Amino acid sequence: MLQLEPIRILQVVTIMNRGGLETMLMNYYRQIDRTKIQFDFMVHREEEGHYDDEILDLGGNIYRMPPIRPGNYNVYFKELKEFFELYSDYNIVHAHINENSAFVLRAAKEANIPCRIAHSHLAGLPLDYKLPFRIYARMHLNQNANNFFACSDEAGEWLFGKKLLQKEKLVVFKNAVNCNEFKYNEITRERVRKELNIEGNFVVGHVGRFNPQKNHSFLIDTFHEIYKQNNKAILLLVGQGDLLNNIKKKVERLGLTDVVKFLGLRSDIADLMQGMDLFLFPSLYEGLGVVLIEAQAAGLKSITSTGTPKEADVTNTVEFYNLNMSPKEWANKILQIDYSRYEKTESIIENGYDVSTNLKWLTKFYLENNKLKEVVPR
Repeated sequence: MLQLEPIRILQVVTIMNRGGLETMLMNYYRQIDRTKIQFDFMVHREEEGHYDDEILDLGGNIYRMPPIRPGNYNVYFKELKEFFELYSDYNIVHAHINENSAFVLRAAKEANIPCRIAHSHLAGLPLDYKLPFRIYARMHLNQNANNFFACSDEAGEWLFGKKLLQKEKLVVFKNAVNCNEFKYNEITRERVRKELNIEGNFVVGHVGRFNPQKNHSFLIDTFHEIYKQNNKAILLLVGQGDLLNNIKKKVERLGLTDVVKFLGLRSDIADLMQGMDLFLFPSLYEGLGVVLIEAQAAGLKSITSTGTPKEADVTNTVEFYNLNMSPKEWANKILQIDYSRYEKTESIIENGYDVSTNLKWLTKFYLENNKLKEVVPR
């Protein structure tokens, strides 16, 4: 009997580290029927990502491109053109790099790749020197993509504009999690708290890259105010990033070194969440915030900013505070909350945030869109 090769989907990312988007992709990749569908990854960093070895073990390929930076565009565009000339068999390119997806999908369009997916995972951008270039890229995105995904309506409107939403071309593909992995477990909670020496403490947790978007400085100020009123408070910070050293220095200046634990990059997020009492997530902006879904799956009460879409509250256990409020005001409200744990897995599944359910839809989409190349007008 003839054994057909699996179709290969090119996933376009920055680097396959343990971020929300990347973890979600790996959740799908691990569970997808790899006799039918395989993932390859175009990354934009020279350094190895934390999921790279697992990707290779699962049969995926990793292709490295230079970072997308102003002043480097000509080199990057040349390499993109050469890439699609060399690897001409892809029928589906799924780009997750927000506005910069325009560049990859333009090259894919010129290579006559029929299914070109732009996937929005954010609902805002930092104010830095790259902003004009990002705006330019966003202006050209819709003409190069022909499928439009977003983790929320807000993320879709931000990247693609209201006109696309009005035409009902947007697919809201929710940031699903493995509910069984995060389901609350009292035994795991006791083990984690013992291992971290935080038994008997009020444990606040955060998972996220140390970059401006995640607003760690405000988080530290808020925790400082919590600690002033409850000296049993402990803060767990999971992640790495460019601002890590700055935040460590701030913790030291505030005299919080003994009560703020920097845990680095971890593969046991589900276990760590069992050991927390509260999840604190004061981001400046989010497309959705997949870790908020994970926190709810773990039964945690979560506090986030109004920069996070309301869609992130799928269990009625998330509270949204305005960043115009002071850290002290945040702390005062936080200390009045009931932090009892409740089983919320069924609610998450019912609201469409379970990996297994969403994977069925994604598999069907990929198989139906794996058509032969057509001549695309230039």
